[in-house]
Amino acid sequence: MKKFVTFILMIFSFFILTSCHGAYSTRVVDVIYPETFDETKNYKIVFWAKNDSRNDQLEVYQKAIADFQKIYTNIEIELKNYTDYGLIYNDVIVNIPTRTTPNVCIAYPDHVATYLEGTNVVADLDQLMSNSSYGLGGKDVKFDSVKKEEIVKKFLDEGLINGRQGVLPFVRSSEALYINKDYVEKLGFNIPNVPTWDWVWEVCQKAIDENNTNKVLYPLIYKSSDNMFISYKKQMNQAFTENSQVKFLNDETKTYLLDLYDKSNNKNLFSTFKQVSYPANFLNKWQCVMAVDSTAGATWMGYGASTHDAGSQAEGEPFETVVRVIPQVDDKNIKMISQGPSICVFGKEDKDEVVASWLFAQFLLTNDIQIGYSSTEGYVPVTNKAINSTEYKNYLNSTTENKVKLQASKLVIDNIDNTFITEVYTGSTYARNAASYLIEAVVMKNSPYNTSEKIDDLYVRTIRYNNLAQTEELNYFVVVLSVFLAAIGIIVIMLGAKLIKILRKKE
Repeated sequence: MKKFVTFILMIFSFFILTSCHGAYSTRVVDVIYPETFDETKNYKIVFWAKNDSRNDQLEVYQKAIADFQKIYTNIEIELKNYTDYGLIYNDVIVNIPTRTTPNVCIAYPDHVATYLEGTNVVADLDQLMSNSSYGLGGKDVKFDSVKKEEIVKKFLDEGLINGRQGVLPFVRSSEALYINKDYVEKLGFNIPNVPTWDWVWEVCQKAIDENNTNKVLYPLIYKSSDNMFISYKKQMNQAFTENSQVKFLNDETKTYLLDLYDKSNNKNLFSTFKQVSYPANFLNKWQCVMAVDSTAGATWMGYGASTHDAGSQAEGEPFETVVRVIPQVDDKNIKMISQGPSICVFGKEDKDEVVASWLFAQFLLTNDIQIGYSSTEGYVPVTNKAINSTEYKNYLNSTTENKVKLQASKLVIDNIDNTFITEVYTGSTYARNAASYLIEAVVMKNSPYNTSEKIDDLYVRTIRYNNLAQTEELNYFVVVLSVFLAAIGIIVIMLGAKLIKILRKKE
C-alpha cells in the first residue's frame, strides 16, 4: 500500500511540476463565469487604449465610453490612453505579477500570447463569446451586440492562440504601395493593377538614372522592415516560423539579404523608415517615387497631406497618389499581411467584473465604434455588419473624404482573402524583431554585410541580440526542465518516504 501511495505521489508531483508550461487551454478552464450578470453591483473597468496621437480617435473612445455607461449605469469605464502598443505591452507585463492589469486593453495577438504564460491572466473568451445571455448576440445584452458569424471569420481567427480565442479583433489594416503617379509616368511607366518587385526595381533604377540634380531621392522607402521581410518570405513560399521555431536563418534568406544590400548600398534604389524617416515626408515632396506603409497611415500620404516632421511641407508640383497592393513576386498570387489592433480582456477574481469587462469589449464591435474608428485612418471594420452597412458604404463613396485614405480602405476590403498572418506564440515578437534586424543591418549605409561569410556572422548576432536561441530551443528547454524538476520532485518524495520509514523503525 505504501509503495502504491508513493507511486501516486510521484505521478502527481510530475504533473504539478510540468504544468507550469502548459498550453493556453490548461490555464483558463478552471474559471467558470456566472450564467447571469449581477447588475445590482457597481463596477469600475480600467481600459487601456491606443491611438495614433489623433484627437478624432480619442474622441471615438470617449464617445464609446459615454454611450456604454448610459446603457450600463452601474459600470464605470476609466480610460488610459497610450500612443504606442509597446508601452501598453510593457505596462501589462509589469502589472501581471501583482494582479493589477487593466480589465480591457488594446493589444496585438503575439503580446497576448506572452500574457497567457500566466494562469488566468487573460479571460476565457470562448466561454464568454458563447454565453447565451451575455455572449456575442446574447439575449440579455442591452445593445445591438454583434453575432459571432457577423465578425469577418479571417479576422476573428487571427486571435486564435493554441486553438482558443485569445483576443477579439478591433479594426484591421494592411500595407499598401503609395505611388506618385505623375512621377512614374514621367519616367515612362504605366502603373499595373498589381505591381511586381521586378517592376518596382525597374522604376527605381530609372529614377536614379534620371536624377541629374543633387536633390535627395529615395525611389522606394519601406516603412516596416519586418513586414518587408515576412511578406517576401510568404510570397516566395519560404517558411518564416514553424511550430514556434524560427526557420529563416538559411541560404535562401542570405541570397535575399545580399540582393537588398546591392540595391540599397550600391544602387541606392531604396531605404527604410529606420534609416531615413517616415516615407510620407519624402513622397509628399517628390523625393520618393513610391512608398510602402500601413493603410492605417494613409492620411499622411500624398501631396498636401500633413507630414510627421514639423515644418516638412509639400514641395514641387502637385501629383496624384495611386494606392496599390504591396509589390508581389507573383502578380497572380497576391500575399499581403493583415495587421491592426485587437481587444484583450483580462481575468479577475471577481467573475462579474470580468463579465462587465467583456460587455464593454464587445460594445467596441458595434457599428458606431467600428465605423467611427475606421474612418479616422485607413482602417476597416472587423464585422461584416459594419462593412455592409449603408453608413460605411456612403463613407467609402464620399467625395469630400481624403481620397488616399478611401483608396487604402477599399484595398484592404477587396483583398481580405489575400491577407495572411504570422504564427502567434510566446516569443513570436522576437522573430519579428529579428526580421527587422536583418533588413536594417544590410540596408544601413556602409553596411559590412556584403558577403556570404559576413551574413553568417550577422546570423550569429541576430540570434544573440533577439533572443532567438531561447525561441528556437524553447520547447526542448521546457521538456528538459520539466523532466528535471519532476525528477527532483520524485527524489524528494522518495527521500521523504525513506525518512518516514526510518523514523517509524525507531519508534
